[in-house]
Amino acid sequence: MMDHNPDRICVWPGYFDTRLSRRSGRRVPKDSSVIKPDLEGLFLAARKLGLKKIKREEGTSHPSRPHMKEGRMWVSRGGSKQSVGAQSKEELLQLIGAEWRQMQRDQKEATADRIARGPQTGDRRARSQRKVRSGDSSAAKKPSFKKRSGFKKR
Repeated sequence: MMDHNPDRICVWPGYFDTRLSRRSGRRVPKDSSVIKPDLEGLFLAARKLGLKKIKREEGTSHPSRPHMKEGRMWVSRGGSKQSVGAQSKEELLQLIGAEWRQMQRDQKEATADRIARGPQTGDRRARSQRKVRSGDSSAAKKPSFKKRSGFKKR
């Protein structure tokens, strides 16, 4: 446990969980919340937003969610005012949530785009999964082995 420091803001991934209600612990609006929040995603979103003074604590659980070892992130209050312009914790949470949500959307679009394009040229494993056989082309090809007709006569 860390000593109290008024310059630090504690941010938990559970604050951004879409599945939670406000009463259950979500602290941002639905449009700034994400699906399956984790500490790594929270850290990346905060970095992308422009926050510099960040400290991660993995394996810690929120007091109201002791069964989930979600971890927490400490952000410098002065650093957040300076780099992002957030005057309060709520404003900072909404900014991080909006950035994180956008990152998830971009990642989802990139994945859908990659799937729609199909396998890459050198990706043998993925290409082997996508083999398509048409009925008339396989019937036109003769088998490469000769089928024996009956037993060999002596």
